[in-house]
Amino acid sequence: MHGTRILDEADRLMTVCNSCRYCEGLCAVFPAMEMRRAFSDGDLNYLANLCHSCGACYTDCQFSPPHEFNVNVPKTLAVARHESYAAYVWPRAFAGAFARNGLVIGIMAALSVAAFIFGFAAFHDRQVLFGVHTGAGAFYKLMPHNAMAALFGAAFLYAIVALVMGVRAFWRDIGEPIGMRADASSILQAIRDAGELRYLDGGGVGCFNEDDRPTDRRKLYHHFTFYGFGLCFAATCVATLYHYLFAREAPYPWWDLPVVLGTLGGIGLLIGPVGLLAEKWKRDPVLVDETRMGMDTAFIANLFLTSLTGMALLLLRDTGAMGPLLALHLGVVFSLFVTMPYG
Repeated sequence: MHGTRILDEADRLMTVCNSCRYCEGLCAVFPAMEMRRAFSDGDLNYLANLCHSCGACYTDCQFSPPHEFNVNVPKTLAVARHESYAAYVWPRAFAGAFARNGLVIGIMAALSVAAFIFGFAAFHDRQVLFGVHTGAGAFYKLMPHNAMAALFGAAFLYAIVALVMGVRAFWRDIGEPIGMRADASSILQAIRDAGELRYLDGGGVGCFNEDDRPTDRRKLYHHFTFYGFGLCFAATCVATLYHYLFAREAPYPWWDLPVVLGTLGGIGLLIGPVGLLAEKWKRDPVLVDETRMGMDTAFIANLFLTSLTGMALLLLRDTGAMGPLLALHLGVVFSLFVTMPYG
């Protein structure tokens, strides 16, 4: 017996699949499964997090419903995957709240910080918030750089610590052999596979979403989202170097590297999250865990809102709308940081 009902069901399915092995070429789940004859809770959580939910194994399986074996690997592993997020979350007290109210918490965090910054500016000078500020250091008329860096540095540090603690708990539970940690070629291959989203293609034909016609749409939108986020992060890093090494304060000209990187990344984070949400809402219910749409939706929505408010701030930074837009953008970024470990 396992720790949860869904892990018992996942064990049953993996035992059936291990006897069949018809789907071993579709994704990373089945070759990994074949390395075990019996499955611990950690093994099953590991397999659940290898699954990209492409749906190919459900479409190809001769034992999928209405067969009496009732083999539905994508849905079972989706439920197990969501439960694993709660199982390894840090701090543990946050698991239930984020699972139930992810989108609400994300929105409330964004609005709360935006309200704080509005209040900060209004307390010091009511004219600052809606004033027109241009040139180097214009953003810091609303909130001093040191205060901004301290607030968001703390939020980012919290996100990193929470992620590291969650990975630590997961790593311990899956019981990875010590020799695998030193296998550099396997680690590099895993990084490459993740960067290419190799297994979000159903073994080469594409991802099954709303029907039995595979497409590459989900894979494409994931790429827009991931690499858009990467470009925005690069823009932030370059701007940080500008500020501390060269004493160049934001905002920067349109042609400067932080703005170019941020604009390209922002476009990716507009296209990708909208596409992912559209694909999520169209997905065949038989493939997904319908009871949990909290933090994954909040995370995608926060990525989109971060880009939307950032692009609006870029376009209107030389107008009286700069103050409110900066406050809203920073609020959304704060929300993204504090909810990231749970999304």
